Amino acid sequence: MNELKHIAIIMDGNGRWAKKRGFLKRIVGHEEGAKRVREITTHASNLGVKYLTLYAFSTENWKRPEGEVSFLMKLMDRYLKNELSLFLENNVRFETIGEISKLPQTLQERIKYTKEKTAHFTGLTQVLAVNYGSKNEIVRAVNKAVKEKKTVDEESFDSLLDTAGMDPVDILIRTGGEKRLSNYLLWQAAYSELYFTDTLWPDFHIEDLDEIIKDFHKIQRRFGAVK
Repeated sequence: MNELKHIAIIMDGNGRWAKKRGFLKRIVGHEEGAKRVREITTHASNLGVKYLTLYAFSTENWKRPEGEVSFLMKLMDRYLKNELSLFLENNVRFETIGEISKLPQTLQERIKYTKEKTAHFTGLTQVLAVNYGSKNEIVRAVNKAVKEKKTVDEESFDSLLDTAGMDPVDILIRTGGEKRLSNYLLWQAAYSELYFTDTLWPDFHIEDLDEIIKDFHKIQRRFGAVK
C-alpha cells in the first residue's frame, strides 16, 4: 500500500457554488469553503497525513474585484483566529508558502502569531498557499541560488523552495471541474497522483477524500522505474 504523506488541494468552485444557489455575492461561497477546510484538516490529521497544502490565494488572484480580494484577506485572518483552537487541540502545526510580505499587515501578524503558537506541534502540518505561484516560487529560488553563488542539483534546489523540508506531494486534488494545475506546486507535484473532480469545494466532504485515498492506495507508483 502506498504511503501517504502529503495531500495538496486546489479549492476551486466557491463562487460557482454561491451562484448556483442564488446568492448574489461570491463571498458566501468562500465562507462555506472555509468550513470545508476545517473538516478536511481534521480528517487528514486523524488519518495521520503529515502535510495538507491548500491553495488559498494565488499570485494571480489579485486581479479579482477589489472588494472580493479585501474580503478574502479578512476571511483568512478570521479563519486563523477561529481555527487556532482546532490546531491546539489536534496537534496541528501551521505553515504558509508564498510571498507573505505582500499581504496586509494585520494578516501577516496573524500568520506569524499562529505559526509561533503551533511551531512545536508534531502532527499534521496545515500549509496555506497564500500569495503563492509556483513560477514565482521557482524564480525566487533561482535568484537566491545566484545571489548565494550556489551550484544546485535537484536535492539542494528543494531546500531553496518555500516547501523546504516537506515531503513531495503524493496526491494533488482539484475540485470544481477544471483540469489544470493553475501554477500550483509544479516542482513538488512532479510525481504526484492527480485527481480532478466536478464537485465544488464547498460540497467536498471527507467521504470524497476517502474515495480518492482509497484509489491512491490501489495505484502502483513507479517513479519512472519498472516494477
